[in-house]
Amino acid sequence: MGKIAFIFPGQGSQTVGMGKELAGNHGRSRALFEKADELLGYGLSDIMFEGPQETLTKTVNTQPALLTISTALLELFKESGIKADYAAGHSLGEYSALVAAGALSFEEGVCIVRKRGEFMEEAVPDGIGTMAAVLGLERGILAEAAAAVTAEGYPVQLANINCPGQIVISGTVEGVRQAGEKAKEAGAKRVIQLDVSGPFHSSLMEPAAQKLRDVLNGAQIRDASVAVIANADAMPMEDADTIKANLVKQLYSPVLWEDSVRKMIELGVDTFIEFGPGKVLGGLVKKISREVKIYSVSDEQSCMETIAALKEEK
Repeated sequence: MGKIAFIFPGQGSQTVGMGKELAGNHGRSRALFEKADELLGYGLSDIMFEGPQETLTKTVNTQPALLTISTALLELFKESGIKADYAAGHSLGEYSALVAAGALSFEEGVCIVRKRGEFMEEAVPDGIGTMAAVLGLERGILAEAAAAVTAEGYPVQLANINCPGQIVISGTVEGVRQAGEKAKEAGAKRVIQLDVSGPFHSSLMEPAAQKLRDVLNGAQIRDASVAVIANADAMPMEDADTIKANLVKQLYSPVLWEDSVRKMIELGVDTFIEFGPGKVLGGLVKKISREVKIYSVSDEQSCMETIAALKEEK
């Protein structure tokens, strides 16, 4: 077996009921959910376990909820003694990766991502910004289309470079519409409007990034014990100052997920373990490389199955 990477999903993977079984069966997991409730001052775990979906999907709730469930699953998995060589997360998931790597405590992480969610919601008034997924178009061609529309006064840019043929664009409503039209003219198979509350990972998030910088400067961020591949440049980061700078930059820069996965493979990773609800990241990794092994830890059963499979491989 080669090296192992722990990976963590971002917004969009949340589901009502996530973590309920864990909290019911494991005291350590239950304590983690209770700690999140205590720190945030409201029943986040109730929203996670019982919904409604609309409340869970609000950015300010989704972000701490996903960090909490990902961390709870990781803590359960840690009992196996299997360790990561690298960690990475998609957008919000980068914070879960940093908790996994010891650069950020769970307690600080939950409070920071709640603030991050608030700043992102406040940065752009409702109805001004949006995002869309563009399928089947090469990165360079789409970047040229976005730059041309932005030059006309309608900001839009590449936001998530997920895997070959799947890129998300973000910006003003008109910018995204025009860039989507240009993408279709250039040969894109489909352009899908996303149901999001703002133009994440675009220049319109810079006001949120400035507020986040102040929060991060006051936080206890340590050097990572395991290198985390940064969204902003797809390079390993370990020292605290680099981590802070990249977390600020991440808010208004593209998530270089495809590049990050390729970097980990280049560094010798052949096994990816996703911690969180769903299998979104695993699906993206599969589209980037058919050669690697992918495991999904989304509940107690899948956690035990993954541990058993990895121990068998050894």
